[in-house]
Amino acid sequence: MGNIIPVLDQLIQRQEKERFLAQRSKVIWLTGLPCSGKTTLAIALEHDLFRRGFLCQLLDGDTVRAGINNNLRFSSEDRTENIRRIAEVSKLFVGNGIITINAFVSPTNELRDMARNIIGAEDYIEIFLNPSVEVCEKRDVKGMYHKARMGEITDFTGVNAPFEASLHADLELRTDTLSVNECLAEILEVIIPKIEYRG
Repeated sequence: MGNIIPVLDQLIQRQEKERFLAQRSKVIWLTGLPCSGKTTLAIALEHDLFRRGFLCQLLDGDTVRAGINNNLRFSSEDRTENIRRIAEVSKLFVGNGIITINAFVSPTNELRDMARNIIGAEDYIEIFLNPSVEVCEKRDVKGMYHKARMGEITDFTGVNAPFEASLHADLELRTDTLSVNECLAEILEVIIPKIEYRG
């Protein structure tokens, strides 16, 4: 590996790319139980930001596990590696001036802290979706909660694997009492000042 020569100083820098895109790149990390509304809100947020002229990349648990992380399962070690890879990919997007919207269970504060440390605290915005587990189970069109309770799925977060409430969220949303539009409005209030380009 001694023949690897760093060329970072030769690359176009993040500040130039942000100027070109007229935006500040950040990672918006949506965390919460399965079926808490992460993907629904991530899609709504991407569409809203796109209409406002922001360039975003949405990363979601299902799509990432179908591609870059398709060799990972749901053991503690694989969950850690899943989040580590996602954080590293997100860091690459941020370095290219692109706003990244992440929708991942990321069930422990340790995992979310790891992601924050990889990405950089100044570029990481954590949104904690916090409905009751009963509401999440009612929304579960795939029947995963039921399968976990029947013992057909092991290590399912919220049933036979733990989920820790976020200790460092920039915003907490009760998605069992707020509509998608109400949640979206609250998210935008937090992130727009952080992603607007001011020159």
